[in-house]
Amino acid sequence: MSRKAKLTSEPVGPAAELKASRQGDALVLTLSGDWKLTGDLPTVSRVEEEVKKSPQPMRVTFDSKGISAWDSGLLRFLIDLTGSMTQKKITLEKDGLPEGVQRLLALATAVPERKGARREGKKIPFLTRVGDGTVGLWKSVVNTLEFLGEVTVSFLRLFRGKARFRLPDLWLVMQECGAQALPIVTLISALVGLILAFVGAIQLKLFGAQIFVAALVGIAMVRAMGAIMAGIIMAGRTGASFAAQIGTMQVNEEIDALKTAGIPPMDFLVLPRVLALTIMMPLLTLYADFMGMLGGLVVGVVGLDLGVMEYYNATKEMVNLTNVAIGVFSGFTFGILIAIAGCLRGMQCGRSASAVGDATRSAVVTGIVSIIVSTAVITVVCAILGF
Repeated sequence: MSRKAKLTSEPVGPAAELKASRQGDALVLTLSGDWKLTGDLPTVSRVEEEVKKSPQPMRVTFDSKGISAWDSGLLRFLIDLTGSMTQKKITLEKDGLPEGVQRLLALATAVPERKGARREGKKIPFLTRVGDGTVGLWKSVVNTLEFLGEVTVSFLRLFRGKARFRLPDLWLVMQECGAQALPIVTLISALVGLILAFVGAIQLKLFGAQIFVAALVGIAMVRAMGAIMAGIIMAGRTGASFAAQIGTMQVNEEIDALKTAGIPPMDFLVLPRVLALTIMMPLLTLYADFMGMLGGLVVGVVGLDLGVMEYYNATKEMVNLTNVAIGVFSGFTFGILIAIAGCLRGMQCGRSASAVGDATRSAVVTGIVSIIVSTAVITVVCAILGF
């Protein structure tokens, strides 16, 4: 027999009934019939109407001998009635209810709802939002400046030979942000060089000046694009890694343990990472420059019928050491900014798993924004100085 057939063939008991009578200062509620969700249950409003009649009762009691069956429908009615009577300061005596109902009501009302637990759909005024945002921004600036000061003090201890960190940690971080990053830097830089060459070739072909593709790719990669692409890659790869590692240590209270043991977290965790990325970023920038020019060489030789030596000589003629120095300095700057952004967000991480994800995302965004802003500053300064 199907479930539907079983339900329809199940006998239907008497309908739920609620009768109210007064006995002195008490209001007696007589419950009878089937108090189930499938039936038409009485509402609390009927009891409230009876309460409004003068004089108001001091307590409410129950007579539930006539209940033939009940489920959560009865519990819902009683919980709503409890809330209503509590507001009216009327005592609710549950002795007359079935024993199972009394136990379930005791469980349901054992821990009262915490005040403010429910999120209120209250609209926050515009000026309040602006004020909260301003205060949050000011706190973020203060925390950032404090962190930069601690990093500076840590580097001063390093120069005096008093910094407390392990050299194996430095070599390990240099390997992670150096050699292990070469595959992705190779791929992205070569593709950027290919794209620059293709875009330049489309216009230069119109004037028969395909040879200037070498100058376009060479100067663009060496002066800016190599450092920018390497920086963005490291921000998404290494900066996020720094934030996740330090953030996880924050969640596991390992940083608190370091402080308790008298080991400065800035020396032990931040200093090796900032130092390693600062050293490796100029090298990665030079490697990205080379791979980008190699990608342009492929387009020039295969797509523009230029000779390898012809392309090489054109690149050598146009790219000078000034352009290389600007690119290397940009990479050096990006390394410091990315490492500080990753470590800063990791140290600011909260004490939950979701906070680690937020710190990682914030580290990537902060690193990329820092790269773009610093690139603009370096470009303007070089233009003013005539480089």
